This record gives sequence, C-alpha cells and structure tokens, in this order.
Amino acid sequence: MASIIDSREEIAQLDNSNMLGSIEALGKQIEHAWQELKKVQFTAKDEIRNVVVAGMGGSALGADVILHLFKEQMKVPLYINRTYSLPNYVDQHTLVVLSSYSGTTEEVLSAAKEAEAKQAQIMVICAGGALADLAQEKGYTYYKIDPVHNPSEQPRMAIGYSVFGTIGLLEKAGLISVSDEDVTAVIKAIDTQVAGCTVEVPAESNPAKTLAFLMMDRQPFIVAGEFLEGVAHVSANQHNENGKVFVNYKVVPEINHHLMEGLKFPKSNASTHFFVFVTSVLYPPKVSLRMKLTQHIVEENEIETTAVPLKSATKIEQAFEMISLFSFCSFYIAMLEGIDPSPIPFVDSFKEKLKEQSQDY
Repeated sequence: MASIIDSREEIAQLDNSNMLGSIEALGKQIEHAWQELKKVQFTAKDEIRNVVVAGMGGSALGADVILHLFKEQMKVPLYINRTYSLPNYVDQHTLVVLSSYSGTTEEVLSAAKEAEAKQAQIMVICAGGALADLAQEKGYTYYKIDPVHNPSEQPRMAIGYSVFGTIGLLEKAGLISVSDEDVTAVIKAIDTQVAGCTVEVPAESNPAKTLAFLMMDRQPFIVAGEFLEGVAHVSANQHNENGKVFVNYKVVPEINHHLMEGLKFPKSNASTHFFVFVTSVLYPPKVSLRMKLTQHIVEENEIETTAVPLKSATKIEQAFEMISLFSFCSFYIAMLEGIDPSPIPFVDSFKEKLKEQSQDY
C-alpha cells in the first residue's frame, strides 16, 4: 500500500475530488487572492480600537494565523469569535470580520446580526450564500472568494484564499502591513516546498512522505512556538479532516508548565504517541532552547520524536512553508490508509442532525 504515494495514477483512483491539486495550488490561491484584494476598498467610519473575527473551523484559521504571525505589528487586540454571540465590548470602534467560506455558517450569521445591532464596522469574506447576500445588501466591504485554484472544491482546501483573504482585509484596514514583495516571497517559499514534497519525490528525500510514515498508527502532537502557533492549529485541523487521524497541537513555552508531567502515564503513551517539533531560527533564542529541552524530556519518557526545521527567510514565508508541508503530510496519510481524504461524513452528519433538531432549541 505504501507505493500509492509514489504514483499519481494510483492516487487519482482514490483522490476522487483531486485534493492533491488543491494542495499543489496553494501558491496560486494566494496570488489570485492578493490580486482580487487590490480591488477591495475600505474606509474606517471611526477609530478602530479592536478586531473581532467571527468564523468557525477553517474559516477562523486565517485569524488564528494572523493573531500570532503579526503579533508584533498589531496595535489593537484581535479576538476570534467561535460561537453565536459577540463579546459585550463590541461597538462602533470594533471591526468585525465575518468569515464563512460557504456563507451559510449559522454562528457567523448570528454574529452578523449582533454586529449590525452594535453598530460595529463590518467586513465580510465568503464564497457566496446568505452572507454574500447580506454584504451586498448592506454595502459591507466584501472579499468574495472565487476558488478557481481549489479543484477539490473542499472549503478547507481553499486555505490560501481564506488565510490570505483575512490578511488582505486587515491590511486594507491599516492594521497590518503586507507588501507585494512579501507575497512574492511567500509564493516562492511555497513553490520550493511543493517541489520537495510532491508525488514524484521519493520518500527518502521527501519530508512530507517521511512524516506521514512516522505518524501512521500513532497519536501525533505537532509542537510549535511563537509566531507559528496559529499555523500549528491549521496543520492539526488538516490532519483531522484529511487524514481522519487524531492529531493535536501544543505550544512552547506553555507546555513546559504542565504537559511534561503528563507524559508518564498511561504506559501505552510510549507506543501510541509521537511528537513533531517544528523548529525555526526565527524563534527567540530562549524558545529555541525550550524546544530542544522539551524534545529531550519527551524522549526520556520513551516517546518517539522528530524535529522539522523550517528554512525560509521570514516569519510569513515560514508560516506558509509549514502549511504546505503539513497539507501534503495529511494527504499522504489518507492515501496510506486507503481512504479518499475529501469526504467528512461525521461533520456532515452532525450538521444535518443539528439542522433537523434545532427547532427544539
């Protein structure tokens, strides 16, 4: 079964929606989104003192990436709202970004009503649905995702559009700074990663395939720090949905204050757990030291680890280098398990049952 990840023909028989095509097109998604965002206009009606991004699942991941990646740039607080109601402090000085790929996410539509009632300044990012209709009706600043470079048509695989769409909207609001040169460098970093992780590159020199083999039949933990915390969240989610595997993520230095004492029991941890330490020369020196020492302690508990060093020159390039790597890894795990990565039957079934029973609540 392992040979499947070395053959596009065999992959195509299992990958019915062409998820591989979406993963390989990440750079094109970002380039397309950035060009489309140049057409978007926004003028603040009042001083922006805080930002709330309302989104669920993959639609909130752009904000999570931004929260950590642009921490040193952001001059106002950013809160990610993953429920129906907005924080009490939302008012005319709040920028509310309503994010829903489908445009039908009920939590986001509920937040939209509250944002309007609280007289917040509103932006929208979606591909259509009721949220797109609302944006057009109300005249909200709106980035409509046109996912031409997402052949799988899976919302979660439009990650370039959703993450860079959110980045672009906050850049329009003057809250972060991203240049055309930054975007070009990000695309180049992704292209380099794609070239090294694609199907034709054998496992012994392909970091995504190597990781996929190491993660098989285990419960992996992706460990990252600082500016990569949001990207670690993206990477874990991709594995949950694409590989159907229980992958979690942890953050240094937070885990140094509790998790290390929880590695000893149950004894089965040594055979079931696996830690992936994402390292970067762009971490503060103390965080890099903590990563090394933490990896050593995990190994002292007889749990296998590996380190994945990121190589790009800047933080934003490394963020998307990591997203590309783990997207490939999640896909290869699905192939090795012999499953089509696109269907998400439990999520779909849950949403259908929730819709049927919501009238009782």
